[in-house]
Amino acid sequence: MPHTFDLLVIGDANPDIVLGPLDAPLAFGQREQLVDTGVLTLGGSGAIMACGAARLGLSVAFTGRVGDDDAGRFVRAALTDRGVNTDALVSDPELSTPLTAVVTAGDDRAILTAPGTLSATRGDDIPEALLADCRHVHAASYFLMPKLAAALPGLLLTARGHGATTSLDTNDDPSGQWRSAALDEVLAVTDILLPNAREAHALAGPPAGSLADAAARLAALGPLVVVKDGADGALAHDGGSLARTRAIAVRPVDTVGAGDSFDAGFVAAVLAGLPTARALELAAVCGALSTRAHGGTAAQPTWDEAVAAVTHNGENHS
Repeated sequence: MPHTFDLLVIGDANPDIVLGPLDAPLAFGQREQLVDTGVLTLGGSGAIMACGAARLGLSVAFTGRVGDDDAGRFVRAALTDRGVNTDALVSDPELSTPLTAVVTAGDDRAILTAPGTLSATRGDDIPEALLADCRHVHAASYFLMPKLAAALPGLLLTARGHGATTSLDTNDDPSGQWRSAALDEVLAVTDILLPNAREAHALAGPPAGSLADAAARLAALGPLVVVKDGADGALAHDGGSLARTRAIAVRPVDTVGAGDSFDAGFVAAVLAGLPTARALELAAVCGALSTRAHGGTAAQPTWDEAVAAVTHNGENHS
């Protein structure tokens, strides 16, 4: 029986206020610092990934929790405008929508988040009927939503029981704890783990080794491990073999959300039936092209744009 959605994204959605680039340390003492750019845009790892996947042509649903406030209405409208179904996005009557301020400096950024509804997002926010009606389920920002994190093994197992594949981008752990028995339980029902290089090392834990070693250790827990490595490209480890891809040359305007656009590209490529090495190339292109404009969603590529960039990149390295 055909599914209504190619992809269900479970995760975080919030307005992002992106300011920068800052050319000096952030100053307190009521000092006012001027930067070139300020953008109010859709943020949240899950929301940016959902928009990237919809831009690539997938039918996408998003579920999570926002506040019953102007920020929540902004989030819902922004997702809908980008072709993402929000029928299952819960509006909390008491807690506020999360809000993130991003201050950029060169190729780095500082991120301040007021969590709002994130701490209240829970497993029963996600309808089982929706888990049964999609080809793939992606979960984001594992460490920011503890109630949802506790329910993820059951949610992903239910999705798998209905024939869906699964993926996880944990994003950063503000507590610095990273690995736990609870996370290992999630990884056991995760088909694709999508950390960046720093996250991969932190999740793999000591002893320190190469990025490929970290990916191999995580792959031993069950998932295909796909690691984003910025200007050095990306790699994938399935527990037995390693694939790598180069980054493409772009002049980045804003790298916020690039990893989430990468996630969207990889999942879209896998759902299109592409092998891992080819999916890795297309994902790296999606992440790179998304940096051409301010905010995480404004420059996300279409499928045809991404495929053309992969082909062009291959010709340049042939």
